[in-house]
Amino acid sequence: MKAEWYYDRGEPWEPPENFTPDDWYGFVYEITNLATAKKYVGKKFFWSSKILPKTKSRKRRKRLKVESNWREYFGSNKHLQEDVNQMGPEAFHRRILVLCKTKGECAYMEAKIQFEKEVLLKEEYYNGIISCRVGAQTVKNLKK
Repeated sequence: MKAEWYYDRGEPWEPPENFTPDDWYGFVYEITNLATAKKYVGKKFFWSSKILPKTKSRKRRKRLKVESNWREYFGSNKHLQEDVNQMGPEAFHRRILVLCKTKGECAYMEAKIQFEKEVLLKEEYYNGIISCRVGAQTVKNLKK
């Protein structure tokens, strides 16, 4: 069974056709273990950088944005990954909480949601750390 990402009305989410980094850079998500109700809150980028080497016809390295492994991704937490390997992906629900336009927005929204949900204080979360470094310029689009 294919593990889906869900967003908004609980329907499986697929990016629009001809999806580019200009549309969305990444998202903040919550993964729930359906057997134990334990959760994990994190962020994932839709894009990663790929650098093509110099060639005879190209004197400079070429930087590209390519789609990341977000479709198969199940978080970076070691305990969560062990549970996914033992129980299988179908035992987990993956939900997109927020779509973000920039890398900075992703970092800000991830930390904000983690603090709001008190992921470090509650046993119901896999999270063991909240790490962020966010500058005002990277979240200027969030200002009201």
